[in-house]
Amino acid sequence: MVGGKKMVGIIIASHGKFADGILQSGELIFGKQENVKAVTLMPDEGPDDLKAKMQAAVKSFGDPEQVLFLIDLWGGTPFNQANSLYEAHKDKWAMVTGLNLPMLVEAYASRLSMNTAQEIAAHILGTAKDGVKLKPEELAPKETAKKPAPKVGDAGAPGKMSYVLSRIDSRLLHGQVATTWTKTTNPTRIIVVSDAVAKDELRTNLIKQAAPSGVKAHVIPVKQLIKISKDDKHFGGQRALLLFENPEDALRAIEGGVPLKEVNVGSMAHSPGKVQPNKVLAFNQKDIDAFKKMEQEGVKFDVRKVPADKAGNMDEILTKAQNALNKQ
Repeated sequence: MVGGKKMVGIIIASHGKFADGILQSGELIFGKQENVKAVTLMPDEGPDDLKAKMQAAVKSFGDPEQVLFLIDLWGGTPFNQANSLYEAHKDKWAMVTGLNLPMLVEAYASRLSMNTAQEIAAHILGTAKDGVKLKPEELAPKETAKKPAPKVGDAGAPGKMSYVLSRIDSRLLHGQVATTWTKTTNPTRIIVVSDAVAKDELRTNLIKQAAPSGVKAHVIPVKQLIKISKDDKHFGGQRALLLFENPEDALRAIEGGVPLKEVNVGSMAHSPGKVQPNKVLAFNQKDIDAFKKMEQEGVKFDVRKVPADKAGNMDEILTKAQNALNKQ
């Protein structure tokens, strides 16, 4: 239950421990989930054992009237046992087979805005199919081959683009960004802002390929972002999710005139000379100074890895980091 709202229950069902593993993978990306159960068919179990597990899972949900089954194979024992339960609830329940990680994460994200199992089932099908990609791309049928992304600077309707999220994350575009944050902020473009990465062709290509379906990814230097932010002739209707590798780059952008009022702080990797006041953030003196200067510019900080996390207190984190550096 989120904000007093009951969430659709999800049962992940598979032959063997696949369901347990993909449940863990989904939590690494989207965070711990309520009303989700993994149900496995083990070698020493029969159909009735599996059905009993499914029934127990349904009873554990806050709203047993809304249940979505995500199943590995159509026609297998997990499907057949889920289907025997589904028949009595087919006006509300739903089943989707071909379980993959994009499907599961999309289902988690969809529960934030959708209230019925059938609505979510219809929505996640496209994402599940889009999650199957091929390299080299020329082996794919021509009608499904990936089209090259337009360059940053392609004209849209008149006006400036809006910034739906500005995030500091040393990992840049990875699973948590490509799934949870894009689903909650709905960007049309993901822009990695880094002088170093913009000069690295391999990293640039990997970032572009990691973009979620329907969202364009770009890598640009800080100066180009500053230039774009002052362009009144392009980017009308564009919703940008900005990714900075470090706070120094974010500060340069803000001091250059990019109108950022809030910065999400997600992950800063540890390296020699840095201190680590919590599990995901590491600082040197330049990092601390950059955050303090951004704060002086009126920037607020949202310290969270994923939207479901409780926000941390940046002032307290910086104080701990500064004290640790002073003791070195």
